[in-house]
Amino acid sequence: MYAQSIPVYLHFLGTADLLLEKAEAFCAEAGHDAASLLDCRLAEDMFPFAKQIQLTTDFATRAADRLSGREIRAFPDTETSLPELRARVAAARDYLQGFAAAEFDGAETREITIQTRQGPIPMNGAQFLETYSKPQFFFHLTTAYDLLRQKGVALGKMDFMNAARR
Repeated sequence: MYAQSIPVYLHFLGTADLLLEKAEAFCAEAGHDAASLLDCRLAEDMFPFAKQIQLTTDFATRAADRLSGREIRAFPDTETSLPELRARVAAARDYLQGFAAAEFDGAETREITIQTRQGPIPMNGAQFLETYSKPQFFFHLTTAYDLLRQKGVALGKMDFMNAARR
């Protein structure tokens, strides 16, 4: 379970950092307002870009906590700039690097219950990782990518895959 989660989250949090780096360059080069990037949404009922990044980090760190049996660590949502979002991503990566593979022994059968607006959803660790945590993580990361593309930031699939940083 460690190998199926921590390396994946670390790699794609690297993608989140790359997206933010390219967003910063876009704003600096073209004189674009970073606030317009932080607040942009695909649809009115969706979270803005900043929240998409925050949720990306949350789904990675909270998954590690749940799978390892640790108490869930909360990262406060206080970021109001691209550099602050980059710092949040770096903090999430640092946090994930503090997990040992042995902490995930038995994680596939550990009972995990997610509280949703519709009520609690119980599942085992394997189900949680593959049908809840990873899809949520990639949904918010992909939405952040799409928002930047919509605003004109030069990004491509290889940026999302973070191929240059493997």
